[in-house]
Parts: sequence; structure tokens; C-alpha cells
Amino acid sequence: MWNWQSRACISVLTGHNHYVMCASFHPKEDLVVSASLDHTVRVWDIGSLKKKTASPVDDILRLSQMNSDLFGGVDAIVKYVLEGHDRGVNWAAFHTTLPLIVSGADDRQVKLWRMNDTKAWEVDTLRGHMNNVSCVMFHPKQDIIVSNSEDKSIRVWDGTKRTGLQTFRREHERFWILAVHPEINVLAAGHDSGMIVFKLERERPAFAVSGESLFYAKDRFLRYYDFSTQRESQALTIRRPGSTTLNQSPRTLSYSPTENAVLICSDVDGGSYEVYVIPKDNGGRGDSLQEAKKGLASSAIFVARNRFAVLDKGNNQVLIKNLKNEVVKNVEADSLAKAGIG
Repeated sequence: MWNWQSRACISVLTGHNHYVMCASFHPKEDLVVSASLDHTVRVWDIGSLKKKTASPVDDILRLSQMNSDLFGGVDAIVKYVLEGHDRGVNWAAFHTTLPLIVSGADDRQVKLWRMNDTKAWEVDTLRGHMNNVSCVMFHPKQDIIVSNSEDKSIRVWDGTKRTGLQTFRREHERFWILAVHPEINVLAAGHDSGMIVFKLERERPAFAVSGESLFYAKDRFLRYYDFSTQRESQALTIRRPGSTTLNQSPRTLSYSPTENAVLICSDVDGGSYEVYVIPKDNGGRGDSLQEAKKGLASSAIFVARNRFAVLDKGNNQVLIKNLKNEVVKNVEADSLAKAGIG
């Protein structure tokens, strides 16, 4: 460990018996976590190093520091040794607020550890990578874990359910390193031929414009903006099943002005839709709850004042439904003309 101001080495933490691949500070506590090819993750208490980093201002402080060094003063101690990986560990990182550690190793596994004042233990193992896990970290804002690997993929995991949410792949490049911006929705990943910067999910909400009105879905509410008065209000509460984390927000929104109804599509359950009728007498409160008409579909859109089309890719069909969610017509998808992209 080094004093960045004086460029002096202030301590050497010994204990690993193979290459140390990674080391990082705890965001708040006097702890360091390190990962090594000796199959272990170590957590170090560096509280006593603060005395060494402080600049001595008089002879008494200098003498005290010299006596500590001469008579066996301890700079840092190993607080925990985390054993569980079957091969070398490439990365380990602390959670920003919780007493958790995440690690990734050459055994293709991502492991989650919990610690308290006296001990640390393994909580769970995330499996899915097909080659060495190069880097893994907690997202600073969302309850997710992000990892990358030599299997040419970046994986996003649900931090609570500990299941895979999404996988990003490249055809030829292995991934080696990850960085998450502390404030905005931006990540960077280094691979064999360079670096990519990407967002986990889009920030523009699903919306529809009708006349002087803009409807859009955000934060579990359907919101309404009137261009003429420049006023915004909540139309109603959206009750969506499933998690509200990565890519569970509404993907598209369609509006029927004659019925004052909205049709919302999301990626929940592999693709689904919900139909809501906006109460005309809610007074802009937006806290009214209603049971939506729901169904599974790749996409859906209004095609008439009280009819909407649902694309069912599994059965290769387009279903025309009414606002009661009843099928009134069935169209084979093969008979539809494919639209261009221009």
C-alpha cells in the first residue's frame, strides 16, 4: 500500500501465496479486499495504517511511529479469509452500503459473501458463465450484480433473487474489466480489442402523443402532460407484475383517445401487455387502482377506437381484441406484409 502524496510504500500485506489479481478499498470502513490465484479472497483491517499516513508534525509523533515500527507494531491484519472457489480468484469487490462481497474466479463462478464483526461466510453462487470470470461488481444504484468473462459475455444478475437478468455478448472479444459510473446509468467494459461504453436500460420512458396531450409511463405511474397549460399530473397507478429492476419498465405505450385507454407493453414474463381505462373524474390525483386487462404478447397496439392488435409470435398469429380482452378476430401472421425499416 502506498501514500499517494509522498509516493512512499507504507505497508506490504502478506498472506496470499500466489499472484494477487485485485485489491480495493471499502467505500466507508478501514478495510481492503483482495483476490488471488491461491483460490482465496482476503479481507484486511487497515485501521492502524492511518497513523502512518498522517504527516508527523513534531518529534514526539516521529518517535512514537519509530517505536511502533521497531517493536513490532502491526500495520494491517487479515480479518477474514474467504475460501470456496475451486480455482484462482480474479476479482473481488465490496458492496457500497451492505456488508456484502462479490467475487469472480477461474472456476466460472460468481460468489456472494456476507460479513459481520466476527466472521464472513458464503451466501450464494451465481452460475452461467462458460469461461473464467474476469471482473464482477455491485451496481452502485440498482440491486444488481454485473460480471464479465472470457466467454465473451457480460451478465447482469438480480442481487436479491440471485438469478440472471440479461446477457450481452460479443462475437470475438473476451471481456477483462468493468467500471460502473457512480452517478449516471453508464458502464464501461474492456475487451481484447478495445472498450465499450453502454447503458443497462433506456432512460426515455414509453410515451404516446394525442393532440395537446402527452402520456408516458414512469415510476409505476401513468403520467399526463398538457402542452397547452404546461401542466403535468398522474393519471393512474400502473400495477405491473414482476420485478421493477432491469428492463422491466414499459417498452411501448399506445393510446386510444375515444376510449381514454392506454395499452402498455413490457418485457415482463418474456413479453406482456396491460390495458387501462383512465378515469375521467380522478381529478389528476393518479392514485386510483384498477385491475388491468392483461396477456402475453411480443407487442400490442390500438388499431381502432376500441380494438387493439396483439402479436403472438409463438403461434404466428395476430389477435384482434376488444377492451374486455376478448378475441374478436384472428389473423395468421404469414398473411401480413412485412414493413420496412425506413
